[in-house]
Amino acid sequence: MSLPRIAVDAMGGDEGVQTMVSGAALARRQHQGFQFLLVGDEARIARALDAHPNLRAASEILHATDIVAGDEKPSQALRRARTTSMGLAINAVKAGDAGAAVSAGNTGALMAMAKLALRTMPGIDRPALAALLPTLGETDLVMLDLGANTECDARNLVQFAIMGAAYSSIATGRARPRVRLLNIGSEETKGTDTLRQAADQLKAAGESLALSFEGYIEADKLCRGDTDVAVSDGFSGNIALKAVEGTARFVADLLRRSFQSSLRSKFGFLISRPATELLRHHLDPNNHNGAVFLGLGGIVVKSHGSANATGVANAIGLTARLLEENLTERINADLARLGADQLAGRRNAAAGSAVGAAE
Repeated sequence: MSLPRIAVDAMGGDEGVQTMVSGAALARRQHQGFQFLLVGDEARIARALDAHPNLRAASEILHATDIVAGDEKPSQALRRARTTSMGLAINAVKAGDAGAAVSAGNTGALMAMAKLALRTMPGIDRPALAALLPTLGETDLVMLDLGANTECDARNLVQFAIMGAAYSSIATGRARPRVRLLNIGSEETKGTDTLRQAADQLKAAGESLALSFEGYIEADKLCRGDTDVAVSDGFSGNIALKAVEGTARFVADLLRRSFQSSLRSKFGFLISRPATELLRHHLDPNNHNGAVFLGLGGIVVKSHGSANATGVANAIGLTARLLEENLTERINADLARLGADQLAGRRNAAAGSAVGAAE
């Protein structure tokens, strides 16, 4: 199957052009069908391509004279969307010159530019930022929203659940991903009115949606492996994500310090090295790289700013899978089913009221 080419913001990220191009080259070696639009300084990209003739044959360079700084305010970046590598990569998706865009640049600017250029899908009020978290299970956890929307109503959370389930279905292969709402407890009475309203709406949807709603989940159980999608507002989700990432770093640093504390500990490290290497690999963010802006009229993927070439390649591979598996069409289908169910419910309620009045 021939994929639409992927626009790569070659100037984004902490590691620069060389890493972004090396990541694209690695992705190209893994999937020969990939085609790229590399956006950024033409001379620097061309020099980086000298080491990757296979990528050069599958790429076109779109010159950009400007870049978005990592600490730049989104409002400032928006004014230069037509000249920056980030803005031109997103506009390539809007114009149909690329099927999706990947950037490791400023997250706030990327969201602002993508939302302005691509708009939200019909039936979606707000886009959400979703990422994959490692778990003790066989598959990763899709978590959203991770900061795009600090305040959400029940309708937003239901839409996030539908989008997250569509994404999880592609990532995990499950026809009906297990979805839970992030809450302070698992009991039905816990949480805010907004959470309880969202839970009621997801329960009422029942089997009509391509997901299995299983109630609430607490933050300490996010990585247990028995949930496929965790849904929250962006404020709570961002805090939970950073707490999980911080705990993972704390454990890794604590193990490293313990193994260096004595000669006996160093010997113990040599014996346990296969296990610690497995742990390091599982917790390495490069192996779970690629946050997706769900709900837009096009696919935009955010790579970690500090990602190495492997991480960039994984983000590009994820982008290609979302294109291949028609993420947007999946979300549209579930939104249509939800809309039809809600309309039928309103009609039934109206009919019941009319019967009651007649009696």
